[in-house]
Amino acid sequence: MTSALHTSALTSLPLLARGKVRDNYAVGDDRILMVASDRISAFDVIMGEPIPGKGVLLTQMALFWFDQLGPKGLNICPIHLTGDAPESVVSASEAAQVTGRSMLVKRLKPIPVEAVVRGYLAGSGWKEYQENQAVCGVKLPAGLKNASRLPEPIYTPAAKAAVGEHDENISFEQTVAMIGVDLAGRIRDISLQLYVAARDIAAAKGILIADTKFEFGLDADGTLVLMDEVLTPDSSRYWPTDLYEQSYREGSNPPSYDKQFLRDWLETAQINGKPWDKTPPAPRLPREVIEKTAAKYEEAMKRLMA
Repeated sequence: MTSALHTSALTSLPLLARGKVRDNYAVGDDRILMVASDRISAFDVIMGEPIPGKGVLLTQMALFWFDQLGPKGLNICPIHLTGDAPESVVSASEAAQVTGRSMLVKRLKPIPVEAVVRGYLAGSGWKEYQENQAVCGVKLPAGLKNASRLPEPIYTPAAKAAVGEHDENISFEQTVAMIGVDLAGRIRDISLQLYVAARDIAAAKGILIADTKFEFGLDADGTLVLMDEVLTPDSSRYWPTDLYEQSYREGSNPPSYDKQFLRDWLETAQINGKPWDKTPPAPRLPREVIEKTAAKYEEAMKRLMA
C-alpha cells in the first residue's frame, strides 16, 4: 500500500479549517489552498485510519469533472479553480504534501445548502420514500423499490451541518426561506443541469451516478460559483452499469464504487462487544476494509477516466 496522509501540516500558510476530508489554508485574502487528505468519514464520523491514495484520487476526479462541466467543457456555470499551481504557494519542503491532492481556489462566501440531486432512489431517500412516498417534499410515484431509477432527476437539498453533525434533509421551500427565491431557484436549476450532464458522461463509461451533491458560493461580485469538490465517490453514489440490473431485480443494494462498502462493514462493526452507535470514536478499520475501500475508489477513477 502507498503511504497515506491523514492530516496535512503546512506551516507556510495559515490554517482556516479542517473538514471531514479537506484541510483549508488561507492564501492571502482571496484564495484558499484545499488539501485533500486520505481521511474518510461515514455516518458523519471521521475514521481513525486513512485510505492510502484517496486524497489524490478525489482531487484528480474533481479536476476531471471541473474540466468537463466548467468553462473548459460544457460551461454550465463558473467554477472556483484559479488555474494556479498549488505548489506555488507553499515552501519547497511542503510541496510533497500538496502535489496531486490539492486545488488552489477562489475564496468565496459559502452558501449553507447542500445541493443534492437524485436520479435513483437510494440511501436516506429510499428510507424517506418508504415513510411518505416523497423525498424532501418531492412526491414520487407509488411502487418504487430500493435503487429504482426515478422518472426524472429530483432536487432534494440539505442544510449543511458542522463537522461531526448530520446534514438535515430539507425542502426547496425551506431553502427559499434561507437564501431567497432567486438564489434557491438558480442553485436548483444549475444542480439539475450539472447532474444530467455528468450522468450522461458517466453512462458512456459504464457508470450510473445514482445521486450526488454540489456546493456553491458567491464571489465578491455576487456571481454564483460551483465550489468544493464535485462528483467524487465521497459525494456521489457510483454504480457499475453491468451489475445494476441483477442487483435491482434481487432487491439488494447495487455494488458501488464509493464508500458504501465501508458503511456496510460499519453497520455490523462492534466496539467492546456492542454494535457501534455511529458516534465517535469509530471502530478501528481492519487492513482488509482499508484495502477494499481503496480499490473501490481506484476502480471508479479508472473507469471514468479510461
